[in-house]
Amino acid sequence: MTHKILITGGGGFIGTNLYNELVSRGNEVIRSDYYNSNKSNFIRCDVSNLRQIEEVFKKFGDFDYVYHLAAEYGRWNGEDFYENLWSTNAIGTKNIIRMQEKLKFKLIFFSSAEVYGDFEGEMSEKVMLQNPISDTYQMNDYAISKWAGELMCLNSIKMFKTETVIVRPVNCYGPFEHYTPYRGFIPKFIYLLLNDKKIIVHKGHKRIIDYVEDTCKTFSNITENFISGEAYNVGGKQEWQMSIEEYAKIILKSLNKPNDLIEFHEAEDNTTVQKQMNFGKAINDLNHNPQVDPEKGIYLTSKWMKKFYNIS
Repeated sequence: MTHKILITGGGGFIGTNLYNELVSRGNEVIRSDYYNSNKSNFIRCDVSNLRQIEEVFKKFGDFDYVYHLAAEYGRWNGEDFYENLWSTNAIGTKNIIRMQEKLKFKLIFFSSAEVYGDFEGEMSEKVMLQNPISDTYQMNDYAISKWAGELMCLNSIKMFKTETVIVRPVNCYGPFEHYTPYRGFIPKFIYLLLNDKKIIVHKGHKRIIDYVEDTCKTFSNITENFISGEAYNVGGKQEWQMSIEEYAKIILKSLNKPNDLIEFHEAEDNTTVQKQMNFGKAINDLNHNPQVDPEKGIYLTSKWMKKFYNIS
């Protein structure tokens, strides 16, 4: 069964990969984003402006599903440009929810594993419902804005009988992710090393990374088993968790760069030390089945970056 789908933030990194996956399944997909683009099935829209969202629906009609990805990303980006972050992540999400209450489409809201803060223990979805705030203290505005978005979705479900699924991606990376200083460590390390610049590795931090094409298959599966009110951690395999130093060495080896391009610093303040994730719900409900291990994913991402930035 195919559907008519809108992706907000559809011109971005995850949005582009998600668009490709949903279209490959025969869906009719429209994507919107903050900036103009010559991409197919694209319309410009700032989600913090309700009028612009209304224009999307006037032009294309009703949608069965809306994947709401549009957001300002990243901890330091959220600190340096907090006005943009709150305008997009909070007001923008509220605008989408208001449209949902009126038009009754099913919503997939993209939150983040950052909502768990520096929780000590396995981060399963029930943690955010059963543990006190002191256990799941969000450590930055980006995380707080994503948790606020989740609460707005849950409130709308209760008050207006809307239908929403929440996803919490974990260190997603891969092709179509352009470099900025605010990106996650994988694309940032690859870009800097490709240009023979040093990278900073903070000791003691551990992560699980997830290759974007794997996770977009899982996101697309939501339309086949949509359970309103559920939240899902979506990431790589638990056994792929390793230190950021280990990931850095994989990137160095993949790019054939020397070890002296790594500069070690002590653990970074106000940053999650490790994300020990549980993906059981996504495996059971959404057939989540990541296939691309870190070595292959880093190779594929490096290959894309070399081509995009014309680096031999």
